Amino acid sequence: MTGSNCEAAAPRVGAARTGDAQTGDARTGDAPTGDVPAEDIPARDVPAEGGAAFVLSRGVVLLFAVACGTAVANVYFAQPLLATMGHDLAMSPALVGGVVTLTHVGYGLGLLFLVPLGDMVDRRRLVVAQLLFLVGALVAVAVAPTAAVLLASMAATGLLAVVTQTLVAFAASLAPAARRGRVVGLVTSGVVIGILLARTVSGLMADLAGWRSVYLASAVLTALLALVLHLSAPLDVPRGGVAHPGRRRGRSRSSPRPCGATLTYGQLLRSTVTLFARDRLLRIRALLGLLIFAAFSTLWSSVALPLSEAPYFLSHTEIGALGLVGAMGALAAAAAGRLNDRGLSGRTTGTALALLAASWLPLALTRVSLWALVVGVLLLDLAVQAVHVTNQTLIHARHPEAGSRLIGGYMVFYSIGSATGALAATSLYAAAGWGAVCVLGAVISCLAFALWALTRHSVPDPAHHS
Repeated sequence: MTGSNCEAAAPRVGAARTGDAQTGDARTGDAPTGDVPAEDIPARDVPAEGGAAFVLSRGVVLLFAVACGTAVANVYFAQPLLATMGHDLAMSPALVGGVVTLTHVGYGLGLLFLVPLGDMVDRRRLVVAQLLFLVGALVAVAVAPTAAVLLASMAATGLLAVVTQTLVAFAASLAPAARRGRVVGLVTSGVVIGILLARTVSGLMADLAGWRSVYLASAVLTALLALVLHLSAPLDVPRGGVAHPGRRRGRSRSSPRPCGATLTYGQLLRSTVTLFARDRLLRIRALLGLLIFAAFSTLWSSVALPLSEAPYFLSHTEIGALGLVGAMGALAAAAAGRLNDRGLSGRTTGTALALLAASWLPLALTRVSLWALVVGVLLLDLAVQAVHVTNQTLIHARHPEAGSRLIGGYMVFYSIGSATGALAATSLYAAAGWGAVCVLGAVISCLAFALWALTRHSVPDPAHHS
């Protein structure tokens, strides 16, 4: 970008923000936040001159949380339904396995190619459009006459379910700095509950009305949420830049063209890599995300195996009820957000990672005590969600103008960690049993704690002030 107008309209990131510390590390040579050129970050909207800013009410935050939980649940509904789906559509076991694989592949592609659009176009319109397309994908799943249609529709469902991450970035951008952690925590609570209850809900509904009813019900709920969000969410993001070109509401036609909007889609995607490459805090928080979700997936992808064997022989419904215990981890999301708002993100991270490592001690006793399993699940989920909310809050605060891209990029690391943990845990259980799985989880958790301990002084977290 050239010209004085561009210089004035798009200052270097960090200089335009209040309440976020410049946290470059002179000892390691890492650039501070302000060293990321403004041309990497498109401008966002502000209220019209003299107009009232949008006030983010608790009701809207809860609406975002419900929408997040509903959208992400679609990625996990199929897991207890695979055998029924395969029987209904005459699918081979290998082909049935592709249902989950393609859903997650679609989700990963959505993180890379759809979530960044939140930094380029109006987020409310993007969210509503994605939800409506998701309704179409869910209906296609529900009426799929063949395996090919089912697999294609599940891939599309995963691709569009990333609206969850667009909503997280949207909520973070709407929240005032002093409440951003709490808002991200509440919205993330919806994500956690959606993930952990999806299997339980889909199993119960399938028993009552067949597996197709799960996706039809989700399509109806998703359509309703799209309508409510269209009516309730603000059209423009209320802070952090200048209005997009073409938006005439509250802006004079003589206003200068916002420089950030000159980014092409390709430049938008490339800037995500640039931001992570230049900012050490982003890289460290992304690696922490990868490790904690590898530990999370190590537990949840394999815990059904010992519970379905001696001495318990639990049914699928009984095993699914364990998700109700795990959903209590959502309580940590809101609490961690409040601690972040008080400037305690480092202490929160360290304490949570220590609890994550400790959780594998009671989990190792699963074969002799279900109560030990419950304690371990509570500790693990509380710890993972506390770190996850802290990561997202810090990442968005670092570069609020690039919130969608950064959260999308961070969630790519989450997906890698989840896939790695699931693959390693199931393979290790077949080879060496539950004890070996717990050792794996403990090792991953200790690596995460060591990463935080070694980097917490060299890359201080930004302070949060009102």
